[in-house]
Amino acid sequence: MKAIVCKKYGPPSDLVFEDVANPIPKKDEVLIQVKACGVNFPDTLIIQGLYQFKPQLPFVPGSDVAGIVKEVGSEVNHLKVNDEVFGFVMQGGYAEEVVVPANVCFKKPPKMPFSIASSFMVAYGTSYHALKDRASIKSGETLLVLGASGGVGLAAVELGKLMGAKVIAAASSEEKLELCKQYGADEVINYVNEDLKSKVKELTNSKGVDVVYDPVGGDYSEIALRCMSWEGRYLVIGFAAGTIPKIPLNLTLLKGCSIVGVFWGSFAMKSPKENLGNTMQLMKWLGEEKLRPHIHKVYELNEAPNALEEMMHRKVKGKVVIQCS
Repeated sequence: MKAIVCKKYGPPSDLVFEDVANPIPKKDEVLIQVKACGVNFPDTLIIQGLYQFKPQLPFVPGSDVAGIVKEVGSEVNHLKVNDEVFGFVMQGGYAEEVVVPANVCFKKPPKMPFSIASSFMVAYGTSYHALKDRASIKSGETLLVLGASGGVGLAAVELGKLMGAKVIAAASSEEKLELCKQYGADEVINYVNEDLKSKVKELTNSKGVDVVYDPVGGDYSEIALRCMSWEGRYLVIGFAAGTIPKIPLNLTLLKGCSIVGVFWGSFAMKSPKENLGNTMQLMKWLGEEKLRPHIHKVYELNEAPNALEEMMHRKVKGKVVIQCS
């Protein structure tokens, strides 16, 4: 089968499109023919050896997959051959076939396009786990989302609004912020042209925000932490800016606030029952058309390096998808 292979850590241009051995499912796994794979920012870090874990070289990147079941392991009961599914893998999605753990593989609603199904699991799973399980966000609280037009950021804007929060979306351009408004943002901040701290103070009548959702890191993290209200929760999602910030811990004392790590991939693997409950709720909302993943662009499998380049240069609004014809 064809796949995108990372043979050495480096930029997307180092990736190779070539034939690899077809994967074989274990007793608790499912083999699927990949129809689409979502591109996530961590993919750009994993291929450079900059993520929390480093797969053994060579490897196939890609985690957010949707496709058709070709084979099921002997212990898998909830799926059968020819089922249309979506699921999550730690690696292997940029390929014509992939093996998925059965406990993170779910039937796709019949009317849902594969492109949408492959844009759903990581972005919405991460954001819902963050807001529900890690922040325990409440209706009426104020949520500040940094990097709000990206895949996880836009999902956080949409979910935050659905869960009853007042949502402040922060991003780097007016075009990105306009998309955030379409997804429910009550207020927006262009943190390139506006002072983030003073703008948050203005928008919250000096109270500050209850929850910060930060997939960006870098220079804005400490500023956002200073924008928090008493007993606020600061969600650490990732570091798209490329720099892991060093936070003065006295700020948590002064504000009585919490800095909370969010690693949805590990949560999904370590707590499959809780993740299943979250996924079912997200699917319910999706079926009710309360959620609508935004597809920025679709690439063919051999064009995956171009998709990753676009992601790295922050040109993506919402999700980029790789399709296997």
